[in-house]
Amino acid sequence: MSAIDEGIVREYFEQSGFLVRQVRKYQVQARRKTGDEEVDLVVYNPAYSARNARKPDFFLFANELAFVHRAIVVVKGWHTGKFTPNMLKSSPEIFRFLEENVLKEVTRFFPVDEEEPGNAPDVTKILVLPSLPTAEPFRSQSVAMLKEHGIDGIISFRSMLLDIIERVEINKSYGKSDTLQVIRILKNYDLLKDAQLDLIAERPSGARANAARA
Repeated sequence: MSAIDEGIVREYFEQSGFLVRQVRKYQVQARRKTGDEEVDLVVYNPAYSARNARKPDFFLFANELAFVHRAIVVVKGWHTGKFTPNMLKSSPEIFRFLEENVLKEVTRFFPVDEEEPGNAPDVTKILVLPSLPTAEPFRSQSVAMLKEHGIDGIISFRSMLLDIIERVEINKSYGKSDTLQVIRILKNYDLLKDAQLDLIAERPSGARANAARA
């Protein structure tokens, strides 16, 4: 995974009010990753309210993030392909961060009171991916496989980027973020489409209704 992929995901969560921690600073190249090295980011939502809590939808659009308390995030920036059932079957490393020993290790990232709602056993497991198939039954099969392996939610790069683009203002200088500054420059020269219209068009009907109410 490239640094730019992780940077995009970090910006997305930070713009939504999350505290984000990068799990490691090194890259694994000469050997196979261990399970815990598959985790890229851990995120914490300080605005989470147990009073209005519910389980977030599997498709984690921005309006669902309020229901995420703590999460581990794995980023798969394979931008040239879709996560089809065949790809999921042939790429078991996608699910290595869901191994029991890895999930136990996650508890050290969230040292909280056991009585607090959303404690370590309820940490949300999020996969960031390029896209799923659009045609049935392949889309439903991919979703079913991801859920069966224990993934709680997915975020597509497309929806994530569209949300970031929508929030970037051209009259602000984002000197501390190369990602946001590049987006700002592209918007300033009208090289990006209207993000909100594209995002609503991409969402399923239920998500569109939520977007309209937001």
